[in-house]
Amino acid sequence: MKNKKTILTQVLLIVAVLVVINVLSEKFFFRLDFTADQRYTLSEATKNILASMDEPVTVTAYFTEDLPPDFAAAREDFKDLLIEYDNRSGGKVLYEFIDPKNNQEIEQRAYQAGIAPLQMNMREKDEIVLKKIYMGAVVQLGDKSEPIPAIQPGSSMEYDLSSAIKKLSIKNKPAVGFLQGHGEPSLASLGQVRQELEVLYTVEGVDLSNDVSDLNRFNALIILGPTDSIPNDQFQKLDNYLAGGGHLFIGIDRVKGDFTTVQGTPINTGLETWLAGKGLSVESNFVIDANCGTVSIRQGNFPFPVQVPFPYIPKIQNFTEHPITQGIEQILFQFTSSINYTGDTTLRYEPILKTSKKSGTKSTPLYFEVNKRWNENDFPLSGITVGAILEGKIVGNNVSRIVLVSDGQFVTNGEGQNAQQVSQDNVSLLANAVDWLSDDTGLIDLRTKGVSSRPLDQIEDGRKNLLKWLNFLLPIFLILIYGIFRMQRRRNLRVKRMEKGYV
Repeated sequence: MKNKKTILTQVLLIVAVLVVINVLSEKFFFRLDFTADQRYTLSEATKNILASMDEPVTVTAYFTEDLPPDFAAAREDFKDLLIEYDNRSGGKVLYEFIDPKNNQEIEQRAYQAGIAPLQMNMREKDEIVLKKIYMGAVVQLGDKSEPIPAIQPGSSMEYDLSSAIKKLSIKNKPAVGFLQGHGEPSLASLGQVRQELEVLYTVEGVDLSNDVSDLNRFNALIILGPTDSIPNDQFQKLDNYLAGGGHLFIGIDRVKGDFTTVQGTPINTGLETWLAGKGLSVESNFVIDANCGTVSIRQGNFPFPVQVPFPYIPKIQNFTEHPITQGIEQILFQFTSSINYTGDTTLRYEPILKTSKKSGTKSTPLYFEVNKRWNENDFPLSGITVGAILEGKIVGNNVSRIVLVSDGQFVTNGEGQNAQQVSQDNVSLLANAVDWLSDDTGLIDLRTKGVSSRPLDQIEDGRKNLLKWLNFLLPIFLILIYGIFRMQRRRNLRVKRMEKGYV
């Protein structure tokens, strides 16, 4: 009877402790983060944003309740993140979760706020059914709101949430300007990068032919892929801007690839001459790389197009450690040229983007051999620079900065039916560069934070085999160790029982 009473008391104590822990965990939330990129630990940028909040924000999360396990986990991760934001901000992040299912009024409210339903195939009663689900949120500050249309597994939740709060709370956004009027991509064709930049900046088009334009009000000027000649008086305005301590991002096209005529030709706008005067020489050549993208071609009588490697579309994965390249894994350039520096050694020149160990260059003009069988002899060079920075007293006595890449179309989406998504890393490269040029690197570590891509085909064979055998043998090894430990423990216990005086 006494033993039963003792056991009952112990069970009740354990239950009471679990209840207390559960209650305290809701109020005092914490977690241990063992991920490589610390994706479950709030960054300093987020902590600073939350610490600087003057008034509370409300987050309304629209989530369908009965989600598949992977998506339900995303809901819990987002809820945990909101709890952490609430604790860190001192109660200034208020949140609620709403399921719009079977409620037209709530569905309409979500849609008007910018949260559209997603379509998902779900299994019900041994059949696949297309269902409408919600996985989004709306951040509201006063009478202003910012939607997060989709919160899915693998998305950078912290960046989405922090940037939405920052976008609503910032009062006087600095301006960045995109040069227009010389064949550059229009602002309408730069949807992704504009959306990224408009979190912190006001984005405007800049016409250098306008005599009244005040360039000094821009934190940075961006020049992307001009195709027409730029007059000398406009270069003088750029010099004056640099002399006043201005900052430039330049994406220059020195070559053009035409898939219709299968030809590669040079481009001359005067921008290359102006850059050469500052020691930045962008050659009139095509960089080729064994680590490259693909193009679709038809081979023989095969009815469907086949993807074949095309070394003129290099995948850049060789980065110098720098705030601009932080967290970026791969930049895809379509036609790029080599960059060399021959200027003043008192200036700081640093390559930040380079090709792989198997690369080369092709002089213009040329014809593209799409069906060419490439071999190692075609790639005699290594680490060709295709992106660099120049910093110092470039013009005059004030310190200025130039970020240069040799592809002017790498963030262009296009317009209308021709619009296409570009790589998020490409967008992040330009956004990181503008942050660095503006001396505001707060969100850089957030922009590329999230689930990283680790394709097995990009891992060395030796490491790939190690990982494969480790995954196979480690569980077996742990089971054997546990079995040996348990067998030894039982043997010791059996020996102990055979000793005299054992009770």
